[in-house]
Amino acid sequence: MEQIFIVMLIALAILAVIDLTVGVSNDAVNFLNSAIGSKAVSFRSIMIVASIGILIGASFSGGMMEIARSGIFVPSMFTFNDVMIIFLAVMITDVLLLDVFNSLGLPTSTTVSIVFELLGSAVCLGIVKIVSQGDTWNTLGSYINTEKASEIVVSILLSVALSFVLGSFVQYISRLIFTFQVDKKLKYFGAIFGGIAITAITFFILVKGLKGASFVSKETSYWIGHHQGLIIVINLIFWTILSQILMSVFKVHILRVIIVIGTFALALAFAGNDLVNFIGVPIAAYQSFEFFMASDQSPDTYMMGKLAEENVVAPFYFLLTAGLIMVYTLWTSKKAKNVIETEMSLARQDSSSSEEKFSPNLLSRVIVRGMVLIGMGVNYFLPQSLQIRMDKRFEKPILTKEEKKEEPAFDMVRASVNLMVASILISIGTSMKLPLSTTYVTFMVAMGTSFADRAWDRDSAVYRVAGVFNVIGGWFVTAIVAFIAAFITAYILKIGEIYALITMLILVGILLYRSNKAHQKKTKEKADKESKLNKVDIVTIQGVASESSSHIANVLERVNALYTIVIDSIALQDLNELKKSKKKLKVLEKEVDELRGNVYFFIKNLDETSVGASKFYVMTLGFLQDMIKAVNFIANNGTNHVNNNHKKLKFNQIRDLKQIDKKLQDLFDQLTVLFSEEKFDQLDLLLEDKTELTTIVDKLIQKQIIRIRTTETSPKNSKLYFSILFETDELIKSTIGLLELFEDFQVNVKRKTFYRINK
Repeated sequence: MEQIFIVMLIALAILAVIDLTVGVSNDAVNFLNSAIGSKAVSFRSIMIVASIGILIGASFSGGMMEIARSGIFVPSMFTFNDVMIIFLAVMITDVLLLDVFNSLGLPTSTTVSIVFELLGSAVCLGIVKIVSQGDTWNTLGSYINTEKASEIVVSILLSVALSFVLGSFVQYISRLIFTFQVDKKLKYFGAIFGGIAITAITFFILVKGLKGASFVSKETSYWIGHHQGLIIVINLIFWTILSQILMSVFKVHILRVIIVIGTFALALAFAGNDLVNFIGVPIAAYQSFEFFMASDQSPDTYMMGKLAEENVVAPFYFLLTAGLIMVYTLWTSKKAKNVIETEMSLARQDSSSSEEKFSPNLLSRVIVRGMVLIGMGVNYFLPQSLQIRMDKRFEKPILTKEEKKEEPAFDMVRASVNLMVASILISIGTSMKLPLSTTYVTFMVAMGTSFADRAWDRDSAVYRVAGVFNVIGGWFVTAIVAFIAAFITAYILKIGEIYALITMLILVGILLYRSNKAHQKKTKEKADKESKLNKVDIVTIQGVASESSSHIANVLERVNALYTIVIDSIALQDLNELKKSKKKLKVLEKEVDELRGNVYFFIKNLDETSVGASKFYVMTLGFLQDMIKAVNFIANNGTNHVNNNHKKLKFNQIRDLKQIDKKLQDLFDQLTVLFSEEKFDQLDLLLEDKTELTTIVDKLIQKQIIRIRTTETSPKNSKLYFSILFETDELIKSTIGLLELFEDFQVNVKRKTFYRINK
């Protein structure tokens, strides 16, 4: 019998390692966002600081493991066999759930996921026991720690709202004081700001980071808890004086110090407190097994009341090993970078890209519109002179092109406020015994400070607000999905026993493998997209020509292939292939649309002698988009025709369409080579027969008219055939227009070059 439980423990150990990797990938954003976003210190340096914080926090976090043992369910109500099923269900669900969020690039709360997984699996086993024993449903409450579960739900709502509001307020005041001319203002206010910020972060380390640490005695914890006011005053005086000395004597940038200390503090607290979310359950299972082996009882009769004892401490070597795995994951995880990118995209100061990570929705539009109206109302009552003075505090300095390249997502003032406010809120929540999620607090503080810093302007606000609501919605989905999934998993393990466990573990392995393969494919596609169609720094006419030819070659190659696939799929009535083509065309159209959205930045980057090239670049993108739309229209009509089971195109019609397709293939193949190798002197040869294809299309249109008057009997068939011919004609005309535009541009370039040389 013991062998089965040893297998379970081995499975839990493997799941713990996997959970550590996916958990760190998700939570890394909590303590890295401010330092990376502000570029306060080098990436390597901040990773070293965070790694030290994680290792120290993990090594001394043994006292925080009680939430997994007895924080959610009442262990004395469950047998050893029951708690092992609960723990397995929790870990299986947690690994899969966190991996899904990491793959989507969404930060979620590992605290909430583990709590609701414990709750779901414990409720499941509680219901099973009630049914099997014939008890009433009123007894379900005796299996669950309902008070703790209620506190967590309340803390979710509290932390989301309070973090955003307080982050916005502190950042607004800080920006009014420092403006964006930070270095000029630091000599007046830097010491005070440093004293307050570092005091808040230090207090956070004492109250939150060291809470439950195994090396802190109960007497020390008691003294810290009952002398918080004294600690704050002493720290404030000490750090203010030290900040002034560092600035005046050693010429140290105090904001960098704040960011480094704050990053260390959050990493310390993350590892010290959130480690329970990753290995608390496996350690509780290991300790349960030790209690069971010492009891000499049956696994179905031995009740696990000993799990609730306070003197149960996690072994140090488990914690140290977990810390090392977390540090390794932090340095190597690609999914962690994906999650960090999400928060960066929502918090960045500038709008240097037209592409936003999230699409606007009705709620975001309503909120932005409401805030605009409120802003107009406030401005109506505020004196004009006061408005002007306040607006000047938010004016950003004009940067050179080189400075823009190195510009961080946000400055060090905002990064310091992020760390300071998050530290204060989490410290207060801990002292009030509210289980605040570090993910919720750090994310919402970052959103609040970016909002107050006017990072969400009229061009980006609707996207940023939509992104925030998507992330918040994901948090609540986490709780619901975690509860339901753990409930179902626990029930399957209960009725299926060892066979269900083996099946579940195989399923987890398959799903994680597929998830990683899908993430790698997505990353590769993103890299390919950026290499083929992406905004670059173009400042000269030669750069415009080269960049345009690259885009043209890429689009022509893909349009050529998709046109052939669409025509063949319509002929064969292959609905699946038509739907795939529509998706590919949509992706291609979005890529070109992103390039058009970046035209503003493209024109801003051109040097004075090349501004005239901007019209050429805009018109080039317009022709490319027209070509894609023409093929997309054919694909849409073809999909509707085949999906509605209308009559197939006749053999003669298909033969005529393939004739055009063959000629277009030859033309596009030549053009792809021409633009790829930039052999622009061959444009004249290709334009000599520019009317040939349009003439063929005209003849086919006339031919179909004759068919209708003689043999054609299907109006749907005729509608599809005419739409293909008309859109093919548009495709040909757009291609010819593009070639003529490029030829004229090359002639103008040669003239200007000749003029400059002779001048």
